[in-house]
Amino acid sequence: MSRKSARENAFRLVYEYLETGERNDFTRELLCGRDVPADSEFTKRIYDTVLQNFAYIKSVIERYSKDFAFDRIYKTDLSALTVAVCELLYMPDVPEKVAVNEALELSRTYSTEKSTSFVNGVLASVIANKEELIHASEID
Repeated sequence: MSRKSARENAFRLVYEYLETGERNDFTRELLCGRDVPADSEFTKRIYDTVLQNFAYIKSVIERYSKDFAFDRIYKTDLSALTVAVCELLYMPDVPEKVAVNEALELSRTYSTEKSTSFVNGVLASVIANKEELIHASEID
């Protein structure tokens, strides 16, 4: 396995969370059980960080998704955005380019043609305001 598959597992877990509004450790263990320990830990790190900071991550996505209400954005796009925003704001060891490229790849694979440019636009705004956003997240 790889970080790419670990990230995809995190994407799946976040998607489930967006659908149910509940943490699911059973699904987490099921998905992580197939990975090598390092990848499993990366999946868990993303998922746990998303859940701990979901309200803030959601507010960031809402801020930069301009004409789209959070609840009207495709769940697949939200999942990709949520994972990427988590990585951009809370995981300094993940290069920005990697977080964005992986989100775009997930969007390409699981969503619509137009989704990729939407996801890219939101993430470009997050990166442009990253320092301010990180500082604000530390205050909350």
